[in-house]
Amino acid sequence: MTELAGARILVTGGAGFLGSFVCGLLRQKAADVVVPRRVDYDLTEQSDVRRVFADAVPDVVIHLAAEVGGIGANRANPGRYFYANAAMGLNIIEESRRRSIRKVVQVGTVCAYPKFTPVPFSEDDLWNGYPEETNAPYGIAKKALLVMLQSYRQQYGLNGVYLLPVNLYGPGDNFDLETSHVIPALIRKFVTARRTQAPSVEVWGTGSASREFLYVEDAARAIVMATEAYDDPRPVNVGTGREITIRQLVETIRDATGFRGDIVWDTTKPDGQPRRMLDTSRAKDLLGFEAEVGLEEGLRRTIAWWESQVQ
Repeated sequence: MTELAGARILVTGGAGFLGSFVCGLLRQKAADVVVPRRVDYDLTEQSDVRRVFADAVPDVVIHLAAEVGGIGANRANPGRYFYANAAMGLNIIEESRRRSIRKVVQVGTVCAYPKFTPVPFSEDDLWNGYPEETNAPYGIAKKALLVMLQSYRQQYGLNGVYLLPVNLYGPGDNFDLETSHVIPALIRKFVTARRTQAPSVEVWGTGSASREFLYVEDAARAIVMATEAYDDPRPVNVGTGREITIRQLVETIRDATGFRGDIVWDTTKPDGQPRRMLDTSRAKDLLGFEAEVGLEEGLRRTIAWWESQVQ
């Protein structure tokens, strides 16, 4: 058990989408939260990581910082996504070892799973194949950090835990069409099309792939629960345990945004991994975590937030 009240917690990526919710929950528990800013510290540089640890003097580290995007962004930046995510994690975990940090919480990615993992994805299947090609560099970089944490626990006694969240969404997400994930991209497209009275919206792929989505506040709650009460080397899936096809998702968002035009599927574009749905039994058994916000309610909140930003 890690007492959060009074603990000094370094949250990389704490100013970002997920991080802002994590930091809010930590502060509710009376933690002393430190959020390094990218303008001040480049976490891919070992010297900057050493400097941020020296400045923050943390008891606990939650590593959320990542460079990530949707299929298009992953295809355009495979080298950068591999290097940046691997380098940040390597530097953070090594410096945590050097300073005998009480606990490290590393957030991984569902992209680490093999392309053809049996559904629902079990943590035991994590190494049974190569990830889906469009996001493999990102997924492998993140998965390597699980090996590092387990190795450092074995050799140095570093208490590092590893979480595997599915695709997140919610208010404050990245809505840049060049780098965003599927839900914010679709919301932006449909809201814009409705407002401009466009006759149609173009969507990538065939719509046959399935995905699981987790509302950001649920994800933040799971991370704080793990920080407080999980001390096991085994990775833990964090999700809802429910999947939806991209076609169903597109139609749901179209209806929720009030767009009445046509959907045009660009089948020359990739679908990505065929199916994604997690086995969330370990999170329930070991963390006591279950998602609380359903997809329709989460989409309603996210659409309302985006509409408020573009009035």
